[in-house]
Amino acid sequence: MTQIDPASFTAVHQGTLADRMGIEFLEATAERVVGRMPVAGNTQPYGLLHGGASVVLAETLGSTAAAIHAGPGRIAMGIEINATHHRSATSGFVTGVATRLHGGRTLASYDIEITDEQGRRVCTSRLTCMLRDA
Repeated sequence: MTQIDPASFTAVHQGTLADRMGIEFLEATAERVVGRMPVAGNTQPYGLLHGGASVVLAETLGSTAAAIHAGPGRIAMGIEINATHHRSATSGFVTGVATRLHGGRTLASYDIEITDEQGRRVCTSRLTCMLRDA
């Protein structure tokens, strides 16, 4: 399992949606990517973490893992994502862990668990990416 410097992924995402949402990478391999995102600035009008923000975090982490799995000269494109929102978050950070379910030549799927700072599950998501030559 090759560990990639997570700071390099944070840098690659500068100026993208992930950057605007404040996503920070903490761990990055093809099997598992961990990142976190602040709740502040990513809320709905009621002050709760926006469900769409959780989906952005999930797709960012899973797509990053799929891109590592695909390897140099290849790209990963999300083709299906789902999410179940279990509870709200109102402050602090949420942390996402993308774990590989399947890694093939043309498809990669990841389970993404998002938790609050107390370790309570906020969202469960699954992402499938198509892998292509760049």
